[in-house]
Amino acid sequence: MKIGVLANPKLRNMECITRELLMALEGRADVILENAVAKVLGMPGVPLAEMDMDMLITIGGDGTILFVLQTCNPIIAGINAGQLGFLTEIPLDSIKDHVDRILKGDYTVEERMRLKIMRNDERLPDCVNEAVLHTSHVSKMHHFEVLVDDMPALNVRADGIIISTPTGSTSYAMSVGGPIIDPRVDALVLAPIAPFNLAIRPLVIPGDSRVEVRHIDRKECTMVLDGQMECVIEPHDILTITRSENPARFVRFQEDFYAKAWKKLRM
Repeated sequence: MKIGVLANPKLRNMECITRELLMALEGRADVILENAVAKVLGMPGVPLAEMDMDMLITIGGDGTILFVLQTCNPIIAGINAGQLGFLTEIPLDSIKDHVDRILKGDYTVEERMRLKIMRNDERLPDCVNEAVLHTSHVSKMHHFEVLVDDMPALNVRADGIIISTPTGSTSYAMSVGGPIIDPRVDALVLAPIAPFNLAIRPLVIPGDSRVEVRHIDRKECTMVLDGQMECVIEPHDILTITRSENPARFVRFQEDFYAKAWKKLRM
């Protein structure tokens, strides 16, 4: 089994955790180190986009996983060395036990919806959590129109619009009043950010919808994809969001979304 290893280089104890993981894998799998972590360890490495692997083990938090998925789409087993860690699965205090289970095949692979983002005819990186369109200047509202399957769904003056997957419903969308959605539910969330009209509430729409976002007042906006990539949206640009044909894939040892969600949200 070929296992890639990538760690958040900003973690204070990154080297220690990575060495513990490598000890658990030693002689039991072909290990491929991502360049940044390899440099810290003084070992040979490979750029993320060129890693040929059956599975990637990440060390960090959700941000580390989202960073990976902007570049490639491997099966991911996340070691939670971050904070909330909704997407991670392995606690720091049981790395070896979970590596043993991986090598025995004692796990399942969960697929999570991703969003396909088109800016005019250009495809942007897919999103696991959300695509956010917001004003480029602080304290400046814009006028947004959102169409769902060519039908008007939102017409609102707001600081921005969030288009979220069920996975992203416990992230930015939740902070603006959106619902928490079980990842097994095939749905999307449209959530305005600070709408001028308080009667405007987040919408839950079918997961196979075609969402089109326009900014009516023709002002420049910024789009942020999974908190990782930012791009400028010009006044004439049209954004189209649909389900990606490439879901994210995560190693899971148990399926208990509700217990995990409440545990994380109480932190």
